Amino acid sequence: YLNGSLLGRSENMFHEAVFNVTNKLRWGQNNTLAVRFDPPLKRLNPENPFKSTWGRNPDRVFMRKAQFGYGWDWGPRLPTIGIWRPVELVRHRIGALLGTQFNTLRVDHKNNTALVMVRVEAMRFAGDTPLKAEIRLALPGEKKPVLFETLTLDQPGPLQDPVAYFTVKNPKLWWTNDLLGSDAEPALYDFRVTLRKGKDVLDVKEQKVGIRTLTLDQSPDPDEPGTRFFRFVLNGVPIFAKGANWIPADSFVGAIPPEHYERLLVMARDANMNMLRIWGGGIYEHDVFYELCDRLGILVWQDFMFACAMYPENDNRFINEVDAEARYQVRRLRSHPSLALWCGNNENQWLHERNNYDKPWEKVPGSLYYDVILPGAVKELDGVTPYWPGSPYGGSDYNSMEEGDRHNWWVWHGGPPRRFGEPVTADHSPEGVSYRHYAEDFGRFISEFGMHAAPVYETLRRVIPEDQRYHHSPSMDHHNKDNPKNKGDALMESVTGLPEDLETYIDFSMIAQAEGLKFGIEHFRRRKPHCSGALFWQLNDCWPVLSWSLIDYYGFGKAGYYYARRVFAPVLASFKEEADGGVSLWITNDLLDEFRDKVIVRLGRFDGDPVWEQALEVKAPENFSGEVRRWTREELTDPAGGDCNGLYLWVRSAANKFPENRHFFAAIKDLQREPVEPEMEIRQVGEGELEVELLAPANAYFVHLTHPDENTRYSDNYFDLEPGDRRVVRVTNPKAALNPAEIHLGWR
Repeated sequence: YLNGSLLGRSENMFHEAVFNVTNKLRWGQNNTLAVRFDPPLKRLNPENPFKSTWGRNPDRVFMRKAQFGYGWDWGPRLPTIGIWRPVELVRHRIGALLGTQFNTLRVDHKNNTALVMVRVEAMRFAGDTPLKAEIRLALPGEKKPVLFETLTLDQPGPLQDPVAYFTVKNPKLWWTNDLLGSDAEPALYDFRVTLRKGKDVLDVKEQKVGIRTLTLDQSPDPDEPGTRFFRFVLNGVPIFAKGANWIPADSFVGAIPPEHYERLLVMARDANMNMLRIWGGGIYEHDVFYELCDRLGILVWQDFMFACAMYPENDNRFINEVDAEARYQVRRLRSHPSLALWCGNNENQWLHERNNYDKPWEKVPGSLYYDVILPGAVKELDGVTPYWPGSPYGGSDYNSMEEGDRHNWWVWHGGPPRRFGEPVTADHSPEGVSYRHYAEDFGRFISEFGMHAAPVYETLRRVIPEDQRYHHSPSMDHHNKDNPKNKGDALMESVTGLPEDLETYIDFSMIAQAEGLKFGIEHFRRRKPHCSGALFWQLNDCWPVLSWSLIDYYGFGKAGYYYARRVFAPVLASFKEEADGGVSLWITNDLLDEFRDKVIVRLGRFDGDPVWEQALEVKAPENFSGEVRRWTREELTDPAGGDCNGLYLWVRSAANKFPENRHFFAAIKDLQREPVEPEMEIRQVGEGELEVELLAPANAYFVHLTHPDENTRYSDNYFDLEPGDRRVVRVTNPKAALNPAEIHLGWR
C-alpha cells in the first residue's frame, strides 16, 4: 500500500514484485509505504481439488516459496515470512533496459576468434524517437575495449528486443578452475550496455561475463553399446564434473552475508570442485553466489524450484506465477559464464513413477511446467544454455544407468536399481546400504549420492546440551531429520563397527562417510568418459545438523571434505580391486596436457616394514583415465605369512603431481593394525599461522587436527601417515590469533 492505496500483491518469492507508483506518489511530501504479510498456510485455496499425496509436507506445493522451509530430512520446519531482497524506488524517463544478454556462440581456435551474441531488451515509455544501445566489452583495467558497438532501437511499439552478433579477436577464454594453471583465474570481461536518447543516458546495466562455449553431449557411447554420454563440453573439451549439491546456506535465506557465501565457495574451489548443483527445493541464489562462481571457475547446474512433490496444473494463477518466475530467473542468470544447465525439477518424474509403477498411463503432475513452460522460457529468453527436464531423468528408468543423470541412493537408503514397471524394493541391512555398491553403478553422470556424518565436536558443543552429548540422545536425534534415526548405524556397522561414546561416534561416522565417498568418486572417475560427473549430496548445511554435508553449518570441514579435496584433484592415482583378487593402478588425468611421472608404489605392513616397493615410469594422455599397472593376488601377499588384512598399498608421485593414495584389503574394522599416535611439534610462524610437524613410527590412520574456530584452515587434514614420514601441516586463520595449545591431535 502506498499512502493507503493498494499497489498490488505478490504470491511468489522467486520473482520481484514491481509496481508503478507514478500517479500515487505525493510529490514534495512525505509518503507512507506499508506491506502486509499473510500467514502462508492461510492463503491456500481450500476449494482446490488438487491433492498432493506424496512428498514431505505436501501443503508446500501450493506456494511459490522455498520448499525446504517446510521441513526436509536435513532441515527444520521454519517457513519464513517477509521481504528477503532489497527494496528500491527507481525512476525512469523515456526508456529503460529490461534485460541484457551476452553469450558465446562459437570459438574458432584456429583463427583465435569468438562469435558472441548480445541481446538488449528495452522499454520505451514515451515518444517514438529511436533510442541507442551502446555496447562495451573490455578486460578489467584496460582502457581500450575489445568490443564497442551501438544498436539502434527503432522497432515500432514500446518493447525493443534486438539481437546482434559480433566477432571478438584474441579472446581470453573462461575455464573452470581445475583446467587453469595454479596461479591463473578465470578470464572475465566487463560488459556494459548504456541506453541513450541522443547524448542523454537513460539507463545502464553492467555485468562480468566470460567468453566460452558449453554444450551437453548426449551422443551414443560407442564403447558401451546401448548407452549415451551425458557430459558437458567446455570450449570444445569434454570435462568431468567434480562437485556437490548446494542447499540454502541458512534457514533464513534473506540474512546470509556475502562473506559466508565466499567462505563456502572458496572451500569448494579449494577442494578442486568445478561444478555445484543448486537443488530444486531451495532458492534461486543471491547474485553474489553466481558472481563468485564466475570468479572462482565453478559451473552451476541450476534447478528450477520444484522438488520431491506433485505440483498443481489446474490453477491458472499458479501457472502464471510459474511462468513469470521462469522468465524472471532466466533473464537474470542467463549471461553468467558459470551457468551450465537449466533443470526442470528434483526427482519429481522419478518419484512419481516409483509410486505409480503399475500405472504407466498416469502423467506426472507438474509436467506442464517441466515439458512446456520452463523449457519454453529457456528457449525464448536464453537459447544457448541446455535444458534438462528433471534430475534424475532418462533411460529405462528415470534413474537409469544407460543415459541421462542418476541419483545413487542404493547406498544409504538401500534402494537397488530397477526399471520402469518394476516394484520398489529396499534393503536397509549393513550389506544393503554398503558403499561398496558404488562399484556396481555404471551411470553416465551421478548427480546425487552420499552418506551421513556427524559434524565436529565444536559444532555439537554449541547446540547440544551437555547432558545430551551422546549418540542417540533425544537432542542428538532431534538434530537428525532423517528417519529412522539409526540409519547411519547400519553404515558404520560394516565399516568401523558401532561407536561406544560421542567422540567415537563423530570419528566413526566421518570415517564411514569419507571412505564411502572416496570409494565412489574413484570408481566414477575411473569410468571417464563413460561417466562424466560426480556431484555428491551435499556440500553445506542450513542449520547445525547430522547430515550428508561435508561442510557443517558453521563452516567446519568434516573428514569427507578433505578426502574429497584429494580425490577430486586434477590428476588422481587410484587402486581398483579386480575380480580375480588382483589390484590395478589407474591414472585419471583431467588436465589438457599429457601426464608423465615416476610413480612409487609400496606394499606395506601396518607395523612399519614394507613388503616391496616399485618405481614405475607412468604416462597418461590429456583428458584420459586408464589402467597403468596390475598386480596379481600372489604379488600382494606377505611372504612372512599372515593374511592381507595386515597389508596396504600406497602410491605417491615422485614430483608431487597428485595426492598420495592408498588401498586397504578389508573394512577399517577388520584391518590387523594397532592405532598409532603420531609425534607432534607445533611452530608459531605468525599470529594467525602455525606449522604442525607430524611423525609416525608406523602407519597412522585418520590423523587430524581440530581447532575451535571455524575460520581456521588446514593445508591438509584427515590423512594417513606412512612409517617414518614427516608431514608438515600449515594451519592458518585470517581473522584470529592461533594459540598452539588449542590445536588438538586425533587419530584412529
